[in-house]
Amino acid sequence: MSQPLQAIRGMNDILPADAELWEQFEEQVRDWLRAYGYRPIRMPMVEPTPLFARAIGAVTDIVEKEMYSFEDALNGEKLTLRPEGTASCVRAVLQHNMLYDGPKRLWYMGPMFRHERPQKGRYRQFHQVGIEALGLPGPDIDAEQIIMCARLWDDLGLTGIRLELNSLGQPEERAQHRAELVSYLEANADKLDEDSRRRLHTNPLRILDTKNPHMQELVDGAPKLLDFLGAESLAHFNGVQTLLKDAGIHFRINPRLVRGLDYYNLTVFEWITDQLGAQGTVCAGGRYDGLVAQLGGKPAPACGFAMGVERLLALWRDQGNQYEADAPEVYVVHQGEAAQRHAFKAAERLRDAGFAVHLHCGGGSFKSQMKRADGSGAALAAIIGDDEAAANQVTLKPLRDEGEQRRVAFDELADTVGAWLYEWDDEDGDL
Repeated sequence: MSQPLQAIRGMNDILPADAELWEQFEEQVRDWLRAYGYRPIRMPMVEPTPLFARAIGAVTDIVEKEMYSFEDALNGEKLTLRPEGTASCVRAVLQHNMLYDGPKRLWYMGPMFRHERPQKGRYRQFHQVGIEALGLPGPDIDAEQIIMCARLWDDLGLTGIRLELNSLGQPEERAQHRAELVSYLEANADKLDEDSRRRLHTNPLRILDTKNPHMQELVDGAPKLLDFLGAESLAHFNGVQTLLKDAGIHFRINPRLVRGLDYYNLTVFEWITDQLGAQGTVCAGGRYDGLVAQLGGKPAPACGFAMGVERLLALWRDQGNQYEADAPEVYVVHQGEAAQRHAFKAAERLRDAGFAVHLHCGGGSFKSQMKRADGSGAALAAIIGDDEAAANQVTLKPLRDEGEQRRVAFDELADTVGAWLYEWDDEDGDL
């Protein structure tokens, strides 16, 4: 007998107990984004490969090493499973001319794909909530996006998440800094690791984000981009900081924070925790004013961020939170052909009234069914045998509270269940 097929490594099933937690998280996220005026958008999971090469940067790790790319067997088109959402969102905005009537605040949620070494908090199929604001140039929207993250952490009851902040300035300022940085690194070439030597003339800014402990002293002494910012870039960065301070948001300026995507400029930020090991970034983003024009649109300012769902939920659990699945309110047990038909009607009548009902399927004795009813967490069991079916009645039995079971007419079922569940008198056990 052949072995059952397994899921692809790094692409995980989300089983019911976890999926219910995900749904609770998603509902909270929707309410949170609605409070800030963001509207949902949904993009395809497969995009033209050139979209990401142009947007993210051809010499980034994502494009060079991590994308799931393939050629369409029918027409030869080069396609890629999306590794991130911003490029797809901007592509959709441009394709549908969404900025014609003013700025847009958009959000999306769904799977992304990168071929990385799977570990806790880092998977090959992972899920993100992405937030994008397009057409808004000032530091106010940068600050609001950071502040709204802090509100979500509070709503979720998460602690120990700190904010790091930096500015990448504008392209001409980065060019000046890049020249000084390359000269500095070339003068210390003997201290560079293999990956840094490879990046030296293609993406030297990413060397500053190295995790190699042997290069930390070298990186700490490198020219800092903040020293190359002009008056406008500094004013924008100071404006963001002022609004964050006014909101009571604590942050640390990290001059080595550069982000891994080439489209960023001005504000960049990361929300980080020490409770998830190496995968400490739970949310990150910043401003990307040049991306709209880079993808063929009329120049427009933009900023946004993405948060990792798996990492946030792992942090939520690690901090001692527990999720209790919603139990049905009524579990319907039955035995016999006539009773089964009557049970179906009773279950639908209760659902019509808005109750959550588990109708037993698969047969079994009353004893075994009642055991399942008790294990379901339901407050009431609706019991139907041949006698109840013949009399057009249902027997109700409390499973969580003391009280006697009682038989009620079918037409009174929904009202009686409502009274029993929500108006029960604990003192004398009467309705």
